Amino acid sequence: MKLTIAMVFAAALLITTVVTGQQTPPPQSPDAPNHPHPPPNPPDPLAHLMFPPDMILGHARDLNLTDEQKAFMRAEVQKATVTFQELQWKLQDQAELLHETMKSTSVNEQQALAQLDRVLEIEREIKRLHIGLAVRLKNRLTPEQQEQLHKMRMDHHGSMPGAPPAPIE
Repeated sequence: MKLTIAMVFAAALLITTVVTGQQTPPPQSPDAPNHPHPPPNPPDPLAHLMFPPDMILGHARDLNLTDEQKAFMRAEVQKATVTFQELQWKLQDQAELLHETMKSTSVNEQQALAQLDRVLEIEREIKRLHIGLAVRLKNRLTPEQQEQLHKMRMDHHGSMPGAPPAPIE
């Protein structure tokens, strides 16, 4: 179960990063210097607003989660994991087809773009799945539980990049 939760969290983190602004660098001119290390991705502006399922469930006792909250969250993670796995398989199949389309010396542009659209649609579904899961889990937490998770995160990681300063009370 912990592996499943960790897998969903890792995928959610990856998808969130992609959703929130992983930008393709602008094309360089042939005269531009070739940098061996691209600039790092900008920090995820949503990371400080969401709570990974493994963080929530791993601190269930500290958060005083009710049995109803725990049951709901476990069921949601299980459903999301099954759906995610199915989408990952679909994505792999469609990405392989895109690869096949692109490897020719002469590529049919319409066919390649249509296949790209299929790949992007599945990626969009995966992103929606993860953001939806994060929203449903967060909405089941009380404001006090959310504040406690924020404090746990700050204690564990220090100030998160991209996060607004903690409110002074």
